[in-house]
Amino acid sequence: MPSNSEYLAPPDRFDRTPYRRAGRSGLLLPEISLGFWLNFGDTTAFQIQRDIVRRAYDLGITHFDLANNYGPPSGAAEENFGRIFQKDLKPYRDDIIVSTKAGGVSRSGPYGDWGSRKYMLSSLDASLKRLNLDYVDIFYHHRPDPNTPLEETMGALAAAVHSGKALYAAISNYSPARTRQAAEILATMNVPLVLNQPSYNMLNRHIESPQQKDNIDGQQYESLIDVDGELGIGTIVYSPLAQGLLTNKYLDGNMPKDSRAANKDKIWLSKDNITEEYLTKARALNEIAENRNQTLAQLAISWNLRDPRITSAIVGASSIKQLEDTHKALTAPPLTPAELEKIEEILAVG
Repeated sequence: MPSNSEYLAPPDRFDRTPYRRAGRSGLLLPEISLGFWLNFGDTTAFQIQRDIVRRAYDLGITHFDLANNYGPPSGAAEENFGRIFQKDLKPYRDDIIVSTKAGGVSRSGPYGDWGSRKYMLSSLDASLKRLNLDYVDIFYHHRPDPNTPLEETMGALAAAVHSGKALYAAISNYSPARTRQAAEILATMNVPLVLNQPSYNMLNRHIESPQQKDNIDGQQYESLIDVDGELGIGTIVYSPLAQGLLTNKYLDGNMPKDSRAANKDKIWLSKDNITEEYLTKARALNEIAENRNQTLAQLAISWNLRDPRITSAIVGASSIKQLEDTHKALTAPPLTPAELEKIEEILAVG
């Protein structure tokens, strides 16, 4: 189908991706969600973005994850999605899930950061305009605010839900203790906390370990995944491929010119991450992947989804080919106990 032709979604799209329930809510999400963090700003051609989004929906990927500061520049990802929505997805609004966030730095001045009611609700209004939507399905607080009372921030999320501008309330980058407190506060306002979005991958397993940060009122240290599971909160993870480290890009020890490790603008990833310890682990993991007829990226997704408490893994994509390759993880057989044990042995090295 030519890129600029009228978009018609395939009738069997929902059969192409498995869906999981977000905790104990009624919300179903695809096991892979499309994230707009780095590849949907003004540095990427709009037609490439449009083709990726259309192909994602072809494959039954119904969830598009955004934030008010995704770009570059800040807000550009929402604007570009809004254009794609108007051109292609508007007839399918009832069958797509759009999420956005406020809480990170979105603009200069005192009202473009953190978690005040002023910032949260004005940001949501601005996001809706950029997205060309009347409401978002999921509205997140993007990161904890050490200065604003949590009651105020959660009150803003509840206000967004009660106003109809958001259907579900969610948080991201919260500690286990803060997650528990946020859920308790929202419950007093008759708004359930439906999703929690942390980073998680084979090289970053912090959600499995009891955390001391932000321990509140003498609570015992808990792991985030256990808190989410106990409270019925869905866990949706970002960076499941560790920004490309869990792909085959760096297995030879070199950095392709178009890779994130070779691009200083791609957040934290740099050549310093391509260590001998990393290469040893990545090559051993890749051997397991090859024995399963998978790529390393597909193995990383299969590993993420091994835990039924993980609702979805958010993946980025710079091309249709990359998206399709990642999506194939959903058709692979589950990891066997022997494979999981071998992965644990590999990750324990160093």
